[in-house]
Amino acid sequence: QVQLVESGGGSVQAGGSLRLSCAASGGAYNTNFMGWFRQAPGKEREGLALICSGIRHVRDSVKGRFTISQDKAKDTVFLQMDSLKPEDTAMYYCAVGASACSYSPSPWHNWGQGTQVTVSS
Repeated sequence: QVQLVESGGGSVQAGGSLRLSCAASGGAYNTNFMGWFRQAPGKEREGLALICSGIRHVRDSVKGRFTISQDKAKDTVFLQMDSLKPEDTAMYYCAVGASACSYSPSPWHNWGQGTQVTVSS
């Protein structure tokens, strides 16, 4: 069974930075597809940044502030988040393996447990 272990969440003031990590292990998974999503209370889960077959995709709403990177040797994906805003407050999830490279959560197969990010003004 695939396990995704996320870390790096926490509380930060607006303008601050956090770096999220997600390590995959166990089972069978395709690290050609790795991504970060978030879900705020009362809102749908949304994709933020993806790496699909080595190509990085970052959603326009966070482009310039969020950066996704990958250490394939360690099956780990990172999300560097800078210039954080209160509206970035959410539970952040990593995902590995997908049937399509999409910001929609539907095609993604394996999910982490989530790590909370709280940004105060």
